[in-house]
Amino acid sequence: MTDKTPSIHGEWSSRFAFILAATGSAVGLGNIWKFPYITGQNGGGAFVMVYLICVAAIGIPIMIAEIMLGRRGRQSPINTMQTLAAEAKVDPRWGYLGWMGMIAGFLILAYYSVIAGWAMAYIFKAFFGGFFGTDGGEVKEIFDNLMASPIQQIFWHTVFMFITMQVVMRGVKGGLEKAVRFLMPALFVILIILVAYAMASGYYAQGIHFLFSPDFSKITADAVLTAMGHAFFTLSLGMGAIMVYGSYLPGHVSIAKTTFFIAGADTAVALLAGIAIFPLVFANQLEVATGPGLIFQTLPLAFGHMSGGWLFGVLFFVLLFFAALTSSISLIEPTVAWLVENKNIDRQKACVWSGTACWGLGVAVVFSFNIWSNFKIFDKNLFELLDYLTANLMLPLGGLCIAVFASWMMKQAHAEQELELPAQGFQAWHFLIKYVAPAAVFIVFLHVLGVL
Repeated sequence: MTDKTPSIHGEWSSRFAFILAATGSAVGLGNIWKFPYITGQNGGGAFVMVYLICVAAIGIPIMIAEIMLGRRGRQSPINTMQTLAAEAKVDPRWGYLGWMGMIAGFLILAYYSVIAGWAMAYIFKAFFGGFFGTDGGEVKEIFDNLMASPIQQIFWHTVFMFITMQVVMRGVKGGLEKAVRFLMPALFVILIILVAYAMASGYYAQGIHFLFSPDFSKITADAVLTAMGHAFFTLSLGMGAIMVYGSYLPGHVSIAKTTFFIAGADTAVALLAGIAIFPLVFANQLEVATGPGLIFQTLPLAFGHMSGGWLFGVLFFVLLFFAALTSSISLIEPTVAWLVENKNIDRQKACVWSGTACWGLGVAVVFSFNIWSNFKIFDKNLFELLDYLTANLMLPLGGLCIAVFASWMMKQAHAEQELELPAQGFQAWHFLIKYVAPAAVFIVFLHVLGVL
């Protein structure tokens, strides 16, 4: 059991509160927006099976390590890594791992809030019948008009950032914990309602067959690498969020057991999203391999032609908003914690400074879809550049470094003290984190760079 002093920012009131918060961090647009469309693009059931294996062999061991480092350090990711590097008597430059995670989370939120703004806009479009009786061209026009309007996007981006910072400003128990205690149960309830509707669509069996009947002839090397990468990214690893949440975890709580709950809940949300979405896709003769437009361009078409579609459209985009919010509050928390610890300012000022800076970068992201659309760096607009730098470079590198530090640099006795696992359980985790997870993440990293 850890005997470290509690974090100055406070602690979760219980293991359940931490599970809700960390699950909220992990559950986001990646589960409800990205998982269904990459599953559709990669053949369904076989891809899902590979994804589940990767969650178990890569995601869970790295999440255990990141939570362990956070609780051991009890500070923001930067200060935690500096403290743990000194404790392990290794190169102090390991502190840069904390910097990379904090910056990655900040950059992700800048464009994440813009996408969350789209979900908020679609809540109202669905509520007022904006998708009723539309055809494919009209739905595409609705989305294109939103992309072409900086005023609309900045408005919703601003509203979303304001809500996010209001939650974070209230601290661990007063803000983060209270928010996830409402948002996460509500998210699961909405998902179950949508699944129940999908069951009544007449195409439920077809959707289930596509999602869970593996056809390994459809699996390619790229599909395996996509599954591996998504299993890692969907758990919010390598961006400082899970590490800083771990720093608020009471010392008596089992890290390993808690991680299994979080990974299980995160995976359940992704699978439930697929169960809710694919029957609707088949019922409306839509294309499963549509890609990123599946949520914003394909599903509104389905909602516009189904009985009660306006209600289920509203519920779906509320679900998307809730998922985005639970992730966004964790993305900015490392930055806020570091400002409080290092700049001698209170939490409110730290939120104003960090939130304003992130909002400003988000405005630039909005412009990249319209008035700055021709301005490109390495043939990418700002949105594409930030997405590439974070998801494809910073996060896998962060995860790789977490695995290496936890297994090769940190004293084994300290890891044993934090995890309190039976001997066989610790040896299994140590093998996975020392050899399997780093090798797998390294392969993904090389693939992203085009080496493989």
